[in-house]
Amino acid sequence: MSIRVGNCSGYYGDRLSAMREMLDGGELDYLTGDYLAELTMLILGRDRMKDESLGYAKTFVRQMTDSMALAKDRGVRIVANAGGLNPAALATRLREIAASQGLDVAIAHVEGDDLRERAAELSFGDVLTANAYLGAFGIASALSAGADVVVTGRVTDASVVVGPAVAHFGWGRDDLDRLAAAVVAGHVIECGTQATGGNFSGFADLPDGAWDRPPGFPIAEISEDGSVVITKHEGTGGAVTVDTVTAQLVYEIGSPVYLGPDVSARLDSVTLRQDGTDRVAIDGVVGEPPPATTKVCLNELGGFRNGVEFLLTGLDIPRKADLVRRQMEAALSAGQRPETVEWHLDRTDTPDPATQAHATSLLRLHVRSARPEPVGRAFSDAAVQLALGSYPGFSVSRPPAAGSPYGVYRAAYVPQTEVPHVVVHPDGRREDVPPPTGTASGADRTVRDGVSVHATPLGAANAPLGDWAGDTVRAPLGRLVHARSGDKGGDANVGVWIPADHPNLHDAYAWLVNLLDEPTIRELLPEAATLPLEIHPLPSLAAVNVVIHGLLGEGVASSTRLDPQAKGLGEWLRARDCAVPRILLSDSSKEDVL
Repeated sequence: MSIRVGNCSGYYGDRLSAMREMLDGGELDYLTGDYLAELTMLILGRDRMKDESLGYAKTFVRQMTDSMALAKDRGVRIVANAGGLNPAALATRLREIAASQGLDVAIAHVEGDDLRERAAELSFGDVLTANAYLGAFGIASALSAGADVVVTGRVTDASVVVGPAVAHFGWGRDDLDRLAAAVVAGHVIECGTQATGGNFSGFADLPDGAWDRPPGFPIAEISEDGSVVITKHEGTGGAVTVDTVTAQLVYEIGSPVYLGPDVSARLDSVTLRQDGTDRVAIDGVVGEPPPATTKVCLNELGGFRNGVEFLLTGLDIPRKADLVRRQMEAALSAGQRPETVEWHLDRTDTPDPATQAHATSLLRLHVRSARPEPVGRAFSDAAVQLALGSYPGFSVSRPPAAGSPYGVYRAAYVPQTEVPHVVVHPDGRREDVPPPTGTASGADRTVRDGVSVHATPLGAANAPLGDWAGDTVRAPLGRLVHARSGDKGGDANVGVWIPADHPNLHDAYAWLVNLLDEPTIRELLPEAATLPLEIHPLPSLAAVNVVIHGLLGEGVASSTRLDPQAKGLGEWLRARDCAVPRILLSDSSKEDVL
């Protein structure tokens, strides 16, 4: 016996038609959506500052207006974290929609995650939002009581999938392996089409026709024993392969122990196998007790910022950059100088450029201040007034605008016993969901650099290599490996793995583990040269996960990096040349590098 749990959203702003596509596309028992990210909470916080009745994902309202009747007719129950900062208001809005369409739909919501009113008590400081990550048992209680639709505030991304499994199979808090399997299933499908070929480094090698249509959204078939199959509706675009699933498994993770409020899932226990066309089975997932604390997402106003991007074309790029930098620094120092002034020169020019774009580099200047004045009109005027008296070919990508406020993300950790977890049922009845009692002791977990990690050595020691490893060619690392990268606050992760169909998978993975030590990572990714690193082998996935602490500064909302969410970090790493054993490269790869 299994249930089919689909996804129709991986972020706030995902494909609007996805809910109807999933309901029309084939059999489902539950349809879930993930609308929240660290940045989204800041966006919703600003919405609620303007209007106290807002604070939820408005796109979800549009989807439900279109599809609520269809879901009811198909018997598909919907679970989403679209409530954001105001799940009660979202539930009320959905009831209004149901009434206007003459639908008998039972709508519940889960709350308790919003800790902003207790910010002083919990030593959070002056924050705009403060939301704890709740688990899945509130969702499960609402479904077990008959809710057709459950909307939540901040729950873990996987909880919208775990909750239906708990409700359907009657799992308890001590069913750790089964809960962990559902967490892994939820982690795979939470980001929508990233599990079906989207953002996949092997996109060009997917089956013929995969890109003739938009990628289909993923489905997790979850069985009572905890076994899982990832699939998608027949006839949709994209593909479900071991590698597309691996890509999502290594996305935005840290330690191999994937911590959650209900269970800690051992990602180093996960095995994947192709189970037919567009079907990947997940087996062997091991669960451990959850930590006694849960993470809290905090967003606060960081100040004000502005920026300008100078276009430098042709010869003498460094000297042109030096000239305009000296001119701008003098102008800034003559007035109210911003507290933070950051320069980034991106050498995107090429020798003997065939186009003007190939001749052009970017010099980016970012300024930040606690007050709006130093990054406002005076900054913009200083940049514009250089136009006729600076380097030859002076140009900017766009005129500087007014300074704008920015947010800063940070994480806090509080005991689960300090966080209310409340289900508000369709009839208004309120039910308190108790926290787990079988949590891991502090001796079993440590916190390093703000990231919870397992204290037990994972034992993936470097394997000795044979003589074959000495016969190498210079080649981009991506000729051999796939990669996927992302952000967690100010940290970035990049998961690197050997493709599942590699003919010499064991030796290739042994070489990869030997390659990706700290010195080599710092050499291949110079931005990480002085930053703390974590390196976690995942042998069952033929993968290595690298966490770079602080790469993104104070998080996406304030990052001045060209790629503020590190989405392209993995592709940069794949483009770096290194000495790759000739025997590990395919014939086509050898042709590319010889």
